Amino acid sequence: MTRRPNFIFILADDLGYADLGCTGARDSRNQPADVSPRLDRMAAEGLRFTHGYSNSAVCSPTRFALITGRWQYRLRGAAEEPIANARGDKVLGVPPEHPTLPSLLGAAGYRTALVGKWHLGYPPHFGPRLSGYQEFFGFHSGGTDYFAHTGPRGGKDLWDNETAVEVPGYLTDLLSQRAVDFIERQDADTPFLLSLHYSAPHWPWLTRDDEAESARTATNGTHTDGGSIETYHRMIHHMDEGIGWVLDALKRKGLDDNTLVVFTSDNGGERFSNNWPFSGQKMDLLEGGIRVPLIARWPAQIRAGQVSGMPSLTMDWTATMLAAAGVEAGEGYPLDGVDLRPGLKDPAWQRPGPLAWRMKHQGQRALVHEGWKYLQIDGIDYLFDLGADARERANVAKRHPERLADLKARWEAWDAQLPPIPEEARVSLPYTRQDIP
Repeated sequence: MTRRPNFIFILADDLGYADLGCTGARDSRNQPADVSPRLDRMAAEGLRFTHGYSNSAVCSPTRFALITGRWQYRLRGAAEEPIANARGDKVLGVPPEHPTLPSLLGAAGYRTALVGKWHLGYPPHFGPRLSGYQEFFGFHSGGTDYFAHTGPRGGKDLWDNETAVEVPGYLTDLLSQRAVDFIERQDADTPFLLSLHYSAPHWPWLTRDDEAESARTATNGTHTDGGSIETYHRMIHHMDEGIGWVLDALKRKGLDDNTLVVFTSDNGGERFSNNWPFSGQKMDLLEGGIRVPLIARWPAQIRAGQVSGMPSLTMDWTATMLAAAGVEAGEGYPLDGVDLRPGLKDPAWQRPGPLAWRMKHQGQRALVHEGWKYLQIDGIDYLFDLGADARERANVAKRHPERLADLKARWEAWDAQLPPIPEEARVSLPYTRQDIP
């Protein structure tokens, strides 16, 4: 009997498409930047996707899609862009009764752990261990200081299961070390799911050498008065080094061959990110807000050195992992994600079904189909040929009115199957033009 695979899903926070060496990272002098040697090696040993999309242009909605394998819009909490100060709220989170990737795998005999960012509702009504994770070490809010371990509005936010803890150290390293510890405790007889959800390279802009700055940023919210490209790249490098520790631990345990490791970002980058060649950033349904780095490594199933142009969404990996484990979706909760395993073997395979998005912010809509993209912002319709114009600077809506009408109708048919965005849903922008031009 073939042993079921292990899964490690690594999620960066606000990482831009070209922020890795293998996707085109550049320093402040526009020279190639060696920021991610271990992830570059992981790409060389596996499969790098050029058309990986996040389910949303902002963090918590993407995380709803990832944990459920369904369109995030099916849950009220995901209408928040993103979940902001919702401590004690009984609605804004993943309902504990909703089947999730960890709960379904756990029921099938997997060991499950979340190390890092949760951001899917606050205790006591929501939490990682209420939604299927057997172990949790990390934080609940949308961001946290790397040394003080406080949330954006202050207050300690580092937890070991349900216990608040004070552990000295740089957060990225603490998460990497806990992930290694989890792997070291596994055995070859019991498969596992490890969700390693970094806060890096999300603000505040702090490297291992910036503990003094932490004393000021711990209550500084979005850190609009700090950071640099160099600092940002060091933060990515710290995360990359920790991912190397994780991959090395897999190899030491003899588990790397049968472990699917996926690396991606929850949305596009912002501020110091490089989203080239795309326009837009976090909060935008332009490509820069939703096209993200995506790497998969699984030596037993994926040939090394491949590059795929197959479009996919974050939630597709939920469907892929469940299918690879032989686990069915929860009764009454069919998956919207698509099993990508055929595309891991055949680069010509194409994902069926729509890639579509909507946001309350600026009334945005988007749909990608066969290389074309319909986009609406503030009531204005656009059409782009992504194959010829990935930067979305040539609006061809007037040249191809029939194609625009077709894609718009496809978006409306998709949207009609989902609950509407509630009027009370909030958009929480991290900064305004008063902070950054």
